[in-house]
Amino acid sequence: MRTLTRVLTGIALSIGSVGSAGAADQLVTTARLADGGIVPYILTDAPAAPRYAVILMPGGSGRMDPRLEDGRLKFGFGGNFLIRSRRLFADADTAAISTNATGDAGRMLALVADIERRFGDVKIYVVGTSASTHATMSLAKTIDGRVAGFIHTSSFSEISGLDTRASKSRNLLVHHVADGCRFTLFWAPKKAHESYQTPLIAMQGGVSSGEECEAFAHHGFNGIERETVERIKAWIKSER
Repeated sequence: MRTLTRVLTGIALSIGSVGSAGAADQLVTTARLADGGIVPYILTDAPAAPRYAVILMPGGSGRMDPRLEDGRLKFGFGGNFLIRSRRLFADADTAAISTNATGDAGRMLALVADIERRFGDVKIYVVGTSASTHATMSLAKTIDGRVAGFIHTSSFSEISGLDTRASKSRNLLVHHVADGCRFTLFWAPKKAHESYQTPLIAMQGGVSSGEECEAFAHHGFNGIERETVERIKAWIKSER
């Protein structure tokens, strides 16, 4: 039986590393909290002067904990939709940043400040999926206007009440119409779109494998990762 605890801890708990050919993942530890604590993140295939940056946060417990072990980069949630798609997000205009999920405004702003120091004038989008949409929903209120936008994918049902009409930052909903996870059914983003005119990308197709709340079901856009990411990036680059 699927339980909420399983959803929060079991979505794509695979381990990733930089051992594959052509990989260009870099552990960055220069983002600092006010108390000096480090906010580590993975920078993937970064262009020299991107126009955009996406901060990717995995679902489940959200703790990918990027780190070096014996000189190799290790991290959890390598199979999560956003983390396994990080190289699809990275392009000549876009830097992809993967990090622990957080709804803490101070922690996210430390990361944002570090990205701005590194790249200068760049439009930053915070992206969550499944359980980490609790973080994007919270941040959409607490740091509204501080980043370019928030992208909520495979959102929990609370998204139905997120009123974005007065938001300074942009907001986007992305959902598979056949998402079978009982916590993230399609009715919720559809209602938000109809009630508040929040843009909605409704995806179809792909292959659903395994439990409905995990990363290789329709819940994780399995088999349509490239199409989903391309539509997200098209929306980002259609900035108003």
